[in-house]
Amino acid sequence: MPDSAPIIEARALTRSFSGFIAVKNVDLKIRAGTIHALIGPNGAGKSTLFNLLTKFLSPSSGQILFKDRDITQMAPADIARLGLVRSFQISSVFPHLSAHENVRVALQARAKETFAFWKSNATLRRFNEEATRLLDSVGLTDRAQTKAAELSYGRKRALELATTLALDPEVLLLDEPMAGMGTEDIGRTAALIRSVGKGRTVLMVEHNLGVVSDLSDRITVLRRGEVIAEGSYADVSADSEVRKAYMGGSHG
Repeated sequence: MPDSAPIIEARALTRSFSGFIAVKNVDLKIRAGTIHALIGPNGAGKSTLFNLLTKFLSPSSGQILFKDRDITQMAPADIARLGLVRSFQISSVFPHLSAHENVRVALQARAKETFAFWKSNATLRRFNEEATRLLDSVGLTDRAQTKAAELSYGRKRALELATTLALDPEVLLLDEPMAGMGTEDIGRTAALIRSVGKGRTVLMVEHNLGVVSDLSDRITVLRRGEVIAEGSYADVSADSEVRKAYMGGSHG
């Protein structure tokens, strides 16, 4: 696996905003089957880089490849169909539907039965078994009939993960999965990511360095829009440039 071709590759990726260069000439290779984290202090450019890789932003220059296919000009919906699916986005579940119904709608989207959904609830019944299985995989079996709006914050994030898994992603793109969570929810969510990451590739931006250390196979560290280190947590945490980047600042 470590010697295989990268599943995602960025080549000389750059993004500027009105003259300010947020991401500068970044080369990045993400290996299939690994959990890869993007970290850096506040203002490092990690969120911009993540938005470029997930196609929520277009680069000023450079290339993005998925399995050797150029996806630089593709839209988020198009790369999702290829198997790159972004999770943990704001308002990514329907608050007044139950947890089970939310997952069932995601399964329906994967099956491209959009119009059938509006005709009859009966058309979705065949997705019930798979929806139940997905809820079980994220520990929400006992919350299946609870409305999404009534779930705790951590369990709502678990539901978001279940709806993402319903799309059967090959690459799971996680945007700050631990943001806003208490200690108990962080532990539960980290265990979920480890579990659902088996057999998939995971790319995540995460502020919690304890979680990064625990979960990540490989870490890319950014500072002022440039890569300053890459490797295992042990490698990057011992790097003098990384220590300098974080010294006296937030782990944002």
